[in-house]
Amino acid sequence: MAESCRRLAADELKRELQRRVNCIVEDTDYSIEDTDEAMHCLSSLKDLKLRPTPPPEYLCPLSHQLMKDPVVLASGQTYDRPFIEKWLNKGSRTCPETKEVLPHSDLIPNLLMRKLISLWCNDHGIELPDKDHGIIPESDRYHFNSLLEILSYNDDVLEKMKAAKLVRILTKRFPPLRAFFEEDSVAVTKLLDPLMSGNVNDHPKLQEDLITTVLNISLHDPNKKLITTNPVVIPLLVESLKFGTLETRSNSAAALCTLSSLESNKCIIMKAGALEPLVKLMDEGPLLAMKDAAATIVSLGVVKENRSIAVFEGAVKVIMKKITDRILVDELLVLLAMLSSYDKPIEQMVKLDAVSCLLSIIKEDTSDKSKEHCIAILHTLCYNDRTRLQEMWRDESVNGTIANLARNGTTRAKRKAKEIVEQIDKYFSGAQTS
Repeated sequence: MAESCRRLAADELKRELQRRVNCIVEDTDYSIEDTDEAMHCLSSLKDLKLRPTPPPEYLCPLSHQLMKDPVVLASGQTYDRPFIEKWLNKGSRTCPETKEVLPHSDLIPNLLMRKLISLWCNDHGIELPDKDHGIIPESDRYHFNSLLEILSYNDDVLEKMKAAKLVRILTKRFPPLRAFFEEDSVAVTKLLDPLMSGNVNDHPKLQEDLITTVLNISLHDPNKKLITTNPVVIPLLVESLKFGTLETRSNSAAALCTLSSLESNKCIIMKAGALEPLVKLMDEGPLLAMKDAAATIVSLGVVKENRSIAVFEGAVKVIMKKITDRILVDELLVLLAMLSSYDKPIEQMVKLDAVSCLLSIIKEDTSDKSKEHCIAILHTLCYNDRTRLQEMWRDESVNGTIANLARNGTTRAKRKAKEIVEQIDKYFSGAQTS
């Protein structure tokens, strides 16, 4: 989970960096703010790269962050005090991890864990976080709420734009503020109020800042359910996937990807019509947007019904075009392997010369994972369309691509490759006999 949070933070910084660099490169009248923000993103990315990953037991199961004030619950589980107190203050009387009913809500300081975390921080040159770090001061809470009030009730578009920009910056720079939306049930509706009247992209910059804020707050796990179950959010994200700047569309995809990590959200996102614009973004978008779109489709594809919709919307054709051009090969092969589970995508892959393309990727010096996905897809193809065996046999008789993978691939790749070789031998020995 810590590694996942780190990856999401890095992707968020890369998106912001890409936006700022585009402004600097394409606009002769770029601002000092653009250069400062670009430098801040680079510095933050460097810190992420160099920052050691804490042992998982030092992370709070609720916040997934290094614990500042570890306490033991009646269940014996350790949590960071502010987060477990918030859990208990909501009236919960079960342990978040074990789900057992608590005989009491007393919290006992875990002094040993505190000491171990302190030693780990000292060993890695990290300042031990203050116990109060991460708690929103009342003055900040008041200021933040006043910005949401401007977005919701002020009729001046310029004032709304200023407030939206500040909310975007604050939810990015100060992650504890993301929890504000968990505490205030109408905060998300206030945030998106400017997009609910008229066309969603009447004011592209305002739309971009608000959609990016949704992405920022979706990184806070407890927000994932309340954002998705709010009836205005997913439709607005899907509209912004269709109609918005490339950055707005990319950040909409990234927000949907983050939200779709919660199982109950997948069908809600699908029913809002997200798959069609996601496939389109995967086709048209810049690299990072394509990656976000593909990752979202993979996440939604856990639900089988969503796979058939993605295929209907043209996902197979887009993937084949991209991997033929060697664009995002690793990521798109994961999606292609997921989609190739029934007849329709297999028919499309055959028409798009998938066998030749996948064999050529295996021959190249690509990653073991890519080769594994390629051979898994070829395995599915030859078991569902035996005529493809002849094409594989022709390549095999000249290059021995599959036999080589059967000797040198990953465990899964070896198994799939051996089964294909056996099928080729069986098919052609049977043909010769007859």
